[in-house]
Amino acid sequence: MILAIDVGNTNITLGVFQISEGAAGKSRKIAATFRITTKIPRTSDEYGIMMREMLSFEGIDPKEIQGVIIASVVPNVMHSLNSAIIKYFKLTPLIVGPGIKTGIRIDTPNPKEIGPDRIVDVVAAYEMYGGPVLVIDFGTATTYDLVTRDGRFTVGITAPGIRISAKALWEDTAKLPEIEIVKPKSILAQDTISSMQAGLMYGQIGQTEYIIRQVRKETGYDDLKVVATGGLGRLISDETKEIKEYDPDLTLTGLAILYDKNR
Repeated sequence: MILAIDVGNTNITLGVFQISEGAAGKSRKIAATFRITTKIPRTSDEYGIMMREMLSFEGIDPKEIQGVIIASVVPNVMHSLNSAIIKYFKLTPLIVGPGIKTGIRIDTPNPKEIGPDRIVDVVAAYEMYGGPVLVIDFGTATTYDLVTRDGRFTVGITAPGIRISAKALWEDTAKLPEIEIVKPKSILAQDTISSMQAGLMYGQIGQTEYIIRQVRKETGYDDLKVVATGGLGRLISDETKEIKEYDPDLTLTGLAILYDKNR
């Protein structure tokens, strides 16, 4: 079994993959997933005990974990997390970063600027769906990343995520309340809460559709595949025909793919 860990700004997401070989080649099946809040400082012992307990809760013996891979956009978490893997799993984790084999050519002026989470997403999307493919990750930020037909990561677009926009509304205005992020029944809002919900949700849908159409127009990729992931990705993908596939486990799957490529 492989433990894949995605350290994001909001959550640390963990996935356990059962890897098997068959006549059709290698298959990866997610046996369990977990989430830990990123913003709470933890020691290596806290991370280690927590991860072992979560695995045991799902009936997975921590000794079954044969490899660990981590992608992180939060550097100050890594010392404790890395130490926890070494101490509690007796394994040295593979860290997604410069020098790792991806099978994707990062064709941008400064490849080192590209976040490891984005690299993992495009690796998974290209492997699973082929190119050209546009990967949209609805996370803390909303990112749009393009992989060409021949496997080059050429374009990355970054916008504020829905939660960032929502937080700005209720923190920077005196009279607007904190709200649940859901799509209201109509854009024709008549009260404060539905007014905010309408602006956030329909605004995100409109932004998403416009960026997809503009990428398709400027690249000339009429056969562009659009794959979405991220916590709020389901809400948006259900509301637009521009997104053809929603895969909540895209990042974890990408980590499992990268582990195989670098063993």
